Amino acid sequence: MGTVSKGNVTVVLFCKRSSLLITSILLGLIASSNIGWAQKTPDINSSDLTPAYPPAPPPPRVEPLPDERGVQEHSPETDYRVGNLLEDITGNLWVGSWRGLSRIDPKSGKIVSRVSLPNIAIGALAQDKVGRLWVGSYEGLVRVDPRTSEITAQNLFLPSKRVLSLLLDKRGYLWTGTDNGLALISPDQGLIMTTLKNLPGVSANTLTLDAEGQLWVGTLDGLVRVNTASAAIMKRIADLPGTTVQALAISPEGLIWAGMPNNLLVINPKTGAVLRSVTRLRGRNVTAVRFAKDGSVWVGTNNGLLRLNPNTGAVLDAEVAGLPSSRVLALAPDIANKLWIGTTEGLAWLMPKTSSAKPHIAFSRAVK
Repeated sequence: MGTVSKGNVTVVLFCKRSSLLITSILLGLIASSNIGWAQKTPDINSSDLTPAYPPAPPPPRVEPLPDERGVQEHSPETDYRVGNLLEDITGNLWVGSWRGLSRIDPKSGKIVSRVSLPNIAIGALAQDKVGRLWVGSYEGLVRVDPRTSEITAQNLFLPSKRVLSLLLDKRGYLWTGTDNGLALISPDQGLIMTTLKNLPGVSANTLTLDAEGQLWVGTLDGLVRVNTASAAIMKRIADLPGTTVQALAISPEGLIWAGMPNNLLVINPKTGAVLRSVTRLRGRNVTAVRFAKDGSVWVGTNNGLLRLNPNTGAVLDAEVAGLPSSRVLALAPDIANKLWIGTTEGLAWLMPKTSSAKPHIAFSRAVK
């Protein structure tokens, strides 16, 4: 046994069995004393030397779920898919990609702002009547203030956390489509007003409003019409060629255009009858359908993009070249005199009367 002294601190060294612990304490005391020996050394309780642990380990990181259109999964750092495009009330373009959410000036292409989200696997975008942005991801629904890019509300109590579609009805309420039914959200409170869990076809892949303001839902088993006031099912159209409806648009005449995994159908919403199958799209996986201001219809597929005459189905523009990928996920026509195209490998735009698109340098793998 021996002693070591420094100032008014004395440490007693005992037998070998305790030497390792005592040496550690000694070194700690000496290091503390060197900081300022003029200060009184605080008393050390045995509880101070006991490490504290959280009651349970943190949950494991949840990997993003695969895209509903069967695109091969990548990590967020290398995944450039742009699955959602939304023009806001100021004329700017919101770009929802698997690398995050950004707002760009569609005239210059410059990024105006970015939003930090809890989950970047964005499934849907919508803007309410007072300008708040709603973002559906594979982990729930959040409301964003576009002026500050801050999250102002969050709702995880949905039929499923995996949000696939969003749409504002004529009253200003937000319909949220998940892979396990529908929910109606109050935009002001961010709270659920009602749910439709027993949705025929289960998954609310895509949403649109008809001329009467009623909701049409594309599901895994056809179409469902829902009364927006009561959330009651009004009509169901099943047994469609291709079964799954993954893209919807309403023509200026009020007809439903439904994109299927192997077809593009034109449907009479009053009778539910299929008026025609667009010949040019038979056998092709239709992923996006949007009508332009001139009445033509842009159709994105799993293998290219083309523009059609809606009355005859004739191709007005042949396959568009220059896309970051031939797999088209989202379309936004007539924004700053451009068609904006989201693909599995990034964002591009197409000018009128041109046949080749240009990739956006900040969003596309092809130009990295």
